Amino acid sequence: MAVRGWGGSVAAAIGVAACAGAAQLGLGYGLGIITWLPASDRAGEAAWAASLAWAAWIAATSTVAGAIGAQRLAEPAEGDRESSGAALLGRLSLVVAAAVGALVTVALVAVPARAAVRADTFSPQTIAAGYAVIGVLVGLVFAIWALSSRSAAGNIIATIGWLWLLAVVSVIEGVVSGGDQPPAQLGVWQISSGSEAFWFRDYLYWPGAALALGAAFVIGALVARGPAADPFHRVGAAVSGIAGPLVVAAAYFLAAPRLSGIRPEQVSAHLLAPYAVLAGLAGSVLVTALAQRADRARLDVPAQRTHATDDDAAPWTPAGDRSGASGIRPDDRDLSTPSGGADTEPRGRGAHGSRPDDRETYDTDATGTTRTSVATPLWPEGTAPGDDVAPPKPERKRRLGRRNS
Repeated sequence: MAVRGWGGSVAAAIGVAACAGAAQLGLGYGLGIITWLPASDRAGEAAWAASLAWAAWIAATSTVAGAIGAQRLAEPAEGDRESSGAALLGRLSLVVAAAVGALVTVALVAVPARAAVRADTFSPQTIAAGYAVIGVLVGLVFAIWALSSRSAAGNIIATIGWLWLLAVVSVIEGVVSGGDQPPAQLGVWQISSGSEAFWFRDYLYWPGAALALGAAFVIGALVARGPAADPFHRVGAAVSGIAGPLVVAAAYFLAAPRLSGIRPEQVSAHLLAPYAVLAGLAGSVLVTALAQRADRARLDVPAQRTHATDDDAAPWTPAGDRSGASGIRPDDRDLSTPSGGADTEPRGRGAHGSRPDDRETYDTDATGTTRTSVATPLWPEGTAPGDDVAPPKPERKRRLGRRNS
């Protein structure tokens, strides 16, 4: 991000964060996910805790979304690279601007929260606004991470989309089934609250647990698959699986630091949040390990080819094959011509397709007559080169020449 473009990038971060916060809170209020009930009974307590978790999570994710969106809009051209100091300063400015824009969630949470009735405080809107402010601060930390790691940013964005899809499906299922449905929990779909078979020891809803853990694992694996192929981004890809689930876990911890006094479905959602972080980490680490293993396998192939022998590199063809030079063994070459001395050449076959020891020896006596002595064949009679027969040692050749009288 060039210095001359900082003003536009900062404005973009503020605008994207504010729009993300307003859109998410509007969707939550419209679907009845966030409700500030004017009652202090059991239903009012459940709605209060669930709304606080959603408010903190929306404030945090709005900050992250504003920073990521502004960075994507302000990416430099291919030939316009910045120094490390300028890049760091640009990221910090985007994060701070996104946090400023996400503060719109404080007002959008505090004003409706005045309708809530709390026995432990006279100003519930102040508490709700405080949770939104803390959510913005949490989002500021995650925004710094997201701007430094594309895999972490992708995991947070994918988790946001999944949780809103799950919330919409949960609301639709409650409307279709009818009856009094509990508030939609962040990241958990309670399919059938009336069936006791879906509960484990009255505080763990196992269908919701399986869905939450499986979704965290799959998102962590899919998002890390691309960055894990690059060795320079492999460490960031390995830990990116915790980014999205960790924001959810932080929101749940802020909403109810103690599990006493909340309903069983909320206890189940609070207990699942840390395990979803581990599931997301398992998915990203698994994909990264597989990518590293594939790279090692590709590096081992050239090493094996380097240590291959000549016989493995070029197959040997039987003698007499004149199809070309593709089957020539390393020692199949013309050693000499029959002119004086103990020179040799392949026996009547040319230079191609002959075996090293299957040759004739030429010598010249005192009268100038050329005589020939045939060497013992390399393979026994009646066998072929492909037969599993140990070749005999060739007999020593006798040189023919003039005897000294």
